[in-house]
Amino acid sequence: MPSFPQPGTVTVCEINRDLITADNLSDDRAKECYGKALGFVFSPVQFQPENLILPTRDDAGDQQGGIPEKGLPALIGAVKRIFHPNDVHLLPEVNLQGVSWHQHKHLLAFISGSNQVTIRDYEDTEGKDPSILHGDFQREVKLVEWRPNSGRTLSVACKGGICIWAASYPGNPASVRSGATPFVGSISKGSGTRWTLVDFLKSDEHISALSWKSISLVALAIYTWMRNAFLAISVAIAPANLGDGTPFRRGWGGISILRWSPTGDYFFAAMFDGTFYLWETGTWTSQPWSSSRGFVTGATWDPDGRMILLSFSNSSTLGSVHFASKPPSLVAHLLPVDLPEISTLTNSQQIEKIAWDASGERLAISFKEGDELYRGLIAIYDIRRTPLIAASLVGFIRGPGDNPKAIAFSFHDKFKQGPLLSVLNKAYDLLNNCGIRESRLFLERGGVASVLQAAGTSGKQNFPVV
Repeated sequence: MPSFPQPGTVTVCEINRDLITADNLSDDRAKECYGKALGFVFSPVQFQPENLILPTRDDAGDQQGGIPEKGLPALIGAVKRIFHPNDVHLLPEVNLQGVSWHQHKHLLAFISGSNQVTIRDYEDTEGKDPSILHGDFQREVKLVEWRPNSGRTLSVACKGGICIWAASYPGNPASVRSGATPFVGSISKGSGTRWTLVDFLKSDEHISALSWKSISLVALAIYTWMRNAFLAISVAIAPANLGDGTPFRRGWGGISILRWSPTGDYFFAAMFDGTFYLWETGTWTSQPWSSSRGFVTGATWDPDGRMILLSFSNSSTLGSVHFASKPPSLVAHLLPVDLPEISTLTNSQQIEKIAWDASGERLAISFKEGDELYRGLIAIYDIRRTPLIAASLVGFIRGPGDNPKAIAFSFHDKFKQGPLLSVLNKAYDLLNNCGIRESRLFLERGGVASVLQAAGTSGKQNFPVV
């Protein structure tokens, strides 16, 4: 029987697939349940949101407005929209990465306002406040992602380009790229680690997706009415201008999602017109696919890079693409992954966001609308790959506040005991959930985001919630 958190409670832990709740959260409970096992207590991050606005499709559409055109300009604009559709207004439907854990450190970055990003360093023994990345150059932040194998370096996609921030220390300041825009060199706010804007990859266009493969290679989607393509950019060779990258284009739709596979052998690109492409990165050959259930709103690879799990804009069923043989083969099969509880229990008809932990054993899902009793909850599934995906509902977790609503969430996979899931709530609470082998999930008092961790042995997961 799936666990269900009653209204007015918060999820504390998972014990043998049973999600435990409490009336409130406390540091003492977290230390008792998982602090000794993990050596960390992931307290929630409390912050003052800087105009954190959840855009709607109508809002995004209005932003493209302005003074109505007439005559020949209007005709030209209509032709452009037919042959080169601008799908920026659909971005609010996509699972953009608003929360990101560092691959090797207990560093959490999340969008805390329309123009700002907050970084919480859980390895900071002095317990300093989080750092806030903010400035006139950083407007309309879309997503954040840590740059791989480059120390403490964060990339922030925003209007006008990508901001590259790096940590600075006394006697060891971050190196600023020579000849960069005058905005470069700005310093973060807060009493925590100082962060310096070391580079700004300029673009005059919209950036809808960003995915790093290595320290020097980044793929990103850039919008113009002439080219809805993604670029593979060698930052080491062409760091100054995003237009210097190599464009790859298939189809006419705007790009919604880009994802490298864990091994780097494959690359996934989804379009707003319902098509998506799987690329093998040896010769950059692609295979097209299409969906009758809307466009892809979420995509996550399994740990081995042999399959990718997809969510769609008009469906409560996931899809999984399984490769039939080893790279560089593009022979694959698209199979449905039924989650009947999403529609039968919650009465929701659409999956909103998905996150799959690096062990492949836990899947977190949020959904749109549905019955009032289930709104704002996150479903946790136990996943088995045998080799096809089999999903079993563990239960639902509830964050702090009367009306929690997950804006974004992401797993942290550094612990051997299990992954940690961070959830950024609409109520501006950051919740940290951790997992240990004794199969417990603990919840601490809520701030602006939320973190959940699952442990992973034989179907028994641990979720401490901080």
